[in-house]
Amino acid sequence: MRALTIVLRWHRSAVPLLRPRTRSIVVHRRRGLGKATGIDFNRSTSMRLRLIRNATLKLDVAGRTILIDPFFAPKHSRPPFAGRSRNPLVDLPAGTDEILDGVDLVIVSHLHADHFDPVAQSLVPKHLPLISQPGNDDKIRSFGFGDVTPLVDSIDWHGIKLTRRDGRHGFGAVVEKMGPVIGFTIEAPDEPSLYWSGDTVLYPAVEETIRSSRPDIIVIHPCGALWEGEPIAMDAEQAVAVCNAAPQASVVATHLDSLDHATVSRADLRNHALARGISPTQLLIPDDGQLLEFSGATAARHTHPA
Repeated sequence: MRALTIVLRWHRSAVPLLRPRTRSIVVHRRRGLGKATGIDFNRSTSMRLRLIRNATLKLDVAGRTILIDPFFAPKHSRPPFAGRSRNPLVDLPAGTDEILDGVDLVIVSHLHADHFDPVAQSLVPKHLPLISQPGNDDKIRSFGFGDVTPLVDSIDWHGIKLTRRDGRHGFGAVVEKMGPVIGFTIEAPDEPSLYWSGDTVLYPAVEETIRSSRPDIIVIHPCGALWEGEPIAMDAEQAVAVCNAAPQASVVATHLDSLDHATVSRADLRNHALARGISPTQLLIPDDGQLLEFSGATAARHTHPA
């Protein structure tokens, strides 16, 4: 069985991300159980996930640091999506030098400006290996990046297996306007497995990924974003459905409170989840800059009579 210890850390805005003053909550979650439980571990590892802002994550796994969908635009420096406010709605929680410090690999799921904006295209070091959605690799090379690999199926990078997972950026006709997107799973020895769903609604391919891969951690974007009145991302009810589909998993909600076309806030999501019986120990809703630590373990196997 797989178990997880989750440590949530809150950062004061004036404190650098890499050296936080923190208070921590430790939660043990065991595969196959829908509630918190204490477990004695034979061995443990630590995956660290830090939400930067929007979909941008900094992930430490198997001794490597991965930066996902860098979006570095200053507050209100980009046009509105829904006509309510210029974007992004909030500043980054730390400087870009600090965010980029120690990064070994960059993943860009698609080329929408809130996932790889011109500021990030300029500031991310061009020598870093970058994994992209198939079809975006030539465009990213045109930005000056020399080591770009499309995630066609699976890639083994320093013992970390990244597998492409399908996504759909909406329903109906809006999908063509949004263009293709991908998610991915990450697996490494003695580490929790992670499914990053990306900019997708909940539809059969996502449900099948959850069923077949049984990830320990699922990262979703339940901001309820709309484009021309049509949904293009998960909403609060779909987040609840993900939690119910994967009671063994810790579900992490990101892409919240940062863009003007979102219809679900962090508070909305928490209130809706609580009303539907989803525990805060399963559905994690980090603030920008917050660090989550997942310590995976292989617990002792128990043999039961037939």
